[in-house]
Amino acid sequence: MNPLESWTEEQRSAWLYRVCAEAEAGSVRGELFTRLAGEALAQAAIWRAQLTARGHPPPGPYVPDSRTRLVATLVRALGPRRLRGVLAAMKVRGMSVYASGGAPLGHGTPPAAGRVEHRHRGLTGGGGNLRAAVFGVSDGLVSNMGLIFGVAGASAPAHVVVLSGIAGLAAGAFAMAAGEFVSVKSQRELFEYQIGLERDELEQYPEAEAQELALIYAAKGLPRKQAERVAQRIVADPEHALDTLAREELGLNPDDLGSPAGAALSSLVSFALGAAVPVLPFLVGAPAALTWAIALCALALAGVGALLSLFTGRPAVRSAARLMLLGALAGGGTWLIGRLAGVALA
Repeated sequence: MNPLESWTEEQRSAWLYRVCAEAEAGSVRGELFTRLAGEALAQAAIWRAQLTARGHPPPGPYVPDSRTRLVATLVRALGPRRLRGVLAAMKVRGMSVYASGGAPLGHGTPPAAGRVEHRHRGLTGGGGNLRAAVFGVSDGLVSNMGLIFGVAGASAPAHVVVLSGIAGLAAGAFAMAAGEFVSVKSQRELFEYQIGLERDELEQYPEAEAQELALIYAAKGLPRKQAERVAQRIVADPEHALDTLAREELGLNPDDLGSPAGAALSSLVSFALGAAVPVLPFLVGAPAALTWAIALCALALAGVGALLSLFTGRPAVRSAARLMLLGALAGGGTWLIGRLAGVALA
């Protein structure tokens, strides 16, 4: 590592820790960030000593750059909780204290688990993939249903409705795929960069890393002495330590990291499947195509709603009825807008 760059990063972290401490003044988190600021300054001193030992002049006083000042302004305005992803990317540790709504975890051993929030991912493993697929189908169904009903409401010819539906399917599916690819890729890049930093820091000053981890555990409710013992035991195993540091210091969950290409393909396919439902009657030239489209969409919405009940624990009938009602509002609203626009433009 470049000692000057490492010194700058630690100084920046300390500066942002103090901003977070001010925003959380009077709370356990405020005390945590104050202590983490002290640890960051101590680590900066180590890098400063390495720099001078190599014959380089000591760095001058730290001056935050424009990006750091912008983040600090946002933290003061919105609070660290809402900026935790940005702060983690800027080497501000302890973001896992916000992972469970910020409530203390009691006096048991803190679980090594963080959360990375995504709209379509809330469960890991196969369950998370199924949940993402169900939401993708729902998005495609509702959005393309609204588009097609709006165009049909304007009394457009069947071929125009079909063209609009296919365009909506393609545009939405590729937009979803691009969004998921960027989301997962960015998450992986952040994780890989931060883990690289943690690996270097564990080699340079393992005791300081253990102290930071102990501070976070103590802020979550673990007695200080026990927190220190747990942290020392974790840091003694470097590979296990890296996984735990990612979860507890950064609030990142390595288990949530998937394949960017896989996530993009899954989103594209699931969205396209849902978006194809309302366009099918028009595509095959069925008589009373709009009526058939409404019926198919109602059945599909009921099925998707029932599947969603698997993740909410709510009764399947209630979940299906709720999604059908929302779909009816979306489809009816866009049909009415299309009808009014068609009359106005005729």
